[in-house]
Amino acid sequence: MKFIVIGITDHPKPWFPPEVMDIIQQGSVFSGGKRHHEIVAHLLPADAQWIDITVPLDAVFEQYKRTPLSWRGARGEASLVVFASGDPLFFGFANTIKREMPEAEIVLYPTFNSLQMLAHRLTMPYHDMRIVSLTGRPWQEFDKALIEHATKIGILTDKEHTPAAIAQRMLEYGYKDYTMHIGEHLGNPAKEKVTTLSLEEAALRQFESPNCLILSPSGDYRGVRPFGIPESAFELLDGREKMITKMPVRLLTLQALGLPKRHVFWDIGFCTGSVSIEARLQFPHLHVCSFEVRPECEAIIQDNAHRFGAPGIDVHIGDFLETDINSLPRPDAVFIGGHGGRLKAIMAKVLSVLAPNGVMVFNSVTSPKVPTDSHKLWDEACQELNLLQAPPLHIQLNDYNPIEILSASAHTSQECLRL
Repeated sequence: MKFIVIGITDHPKPWFPPEVMDIIQQGSVFSGGKRHHEIVAHLLPADAQWIDITVPLDAVFEQYKRTPLSWRGARGEASLVVFASGDPLFFGFANTIKREMPEAEIVLYPTFNSLQMLAHRLTMPYHDMRIVSLTGRPWQEFDKALIEHATKIGILTDKEHTPAAIAQRMLEYGYKDYTMHIGEHLGNPAKEKVTTLSLEEAALRQFESPNCLILSPSGDYRGVRPFGIPESAFELLDGREKMITKMPVRLLTLQALGLPKRHVFWDIGFCTGSVSIEARLQFPHLHVCSFEVRPECEAIIQDNAHRFGAPGIDVHIGDFLETDINSLPRPDAVFIGGHGGRLKAIMAKVLSVLAPNGVMVFNSVTSPKVPTDSHKLWDEACQELNLLQAPPLHIQLNDYNPIEILSASAHTSQECLRL
């Protein structure tokens, strides 16, 4: 099957080159969104069949496969003409076709996408722009761009991720040093509007759809994120300094977890959230899930996340052993920061969902004055669960008790064969 995908803007009187006009005039089956149909309806043959692109898309592709296609290409293959917004390969429908029907042939006739048009209206070079789509997508990639202090961010919006919602999120997490440029109805000369606002102004405004926006640095742009946050900078649980992982230990713990190559990080017993926040800032590609039994810690981690600009941490309050984890992203890195004497049970539950080659890390405090059995529990659990332990890392800070950073991973099949 052959798809001919034609990119259009919101202009009510679109212009197409002769080659594209020939394709339209000879076609019989067309597809696109309702807005696209309104724009091109007067150009279609009188007997044209139109298939609306609506969700669920599975139903649309089933209709494509069932529809008799009378217009044939030079090789006799069935062809369908699809109208799509802008460049169909730019977060567009051509990508969906490639995913749903990988064997289909695709011929493209693109036009400028909305972010290109907005940059043109602003006379703004866009070769260095970070592109983020929030159209039907979560905040993850946008949060990543913020944490990495991308200097120019182009954003595709939707009815949930509006310019106002985006501005509010940025202000909430302290990313105030940007200016927002919003383009509405780009390509439609009667409705097109381009507005430049501060984030504070944009957060209070409503904008017509469709729209997109570009964030550019403001005059006070800093673009710096911390590497290793001093524990004194965090809000603490009841002011108890011993209830936070100290900065050097925190950084060594993240190193033991191997986070640059991980995808989903779980922090069990987050307390103040220091490990979760440090991981989010240093490795913003991660999906971070944080667990804590004490309900008062939810406000603490949220306050600290806002304080240090760490959006997107997925917080879960309650007993970890009673928490339903089957619907959560499967972790490949887990830090056990608190266990309440149930270390073995927590490790067993983690292992039930741990991704292949995933790792667990636990910090054991050793004290000559107060005997501790946490290292013994760890060793016993590793043996019972058939976990492969790495050599422990010993560290002592000033007058604090020595700490052993312990890590273990599940045996791969090759490792089991060697043992």
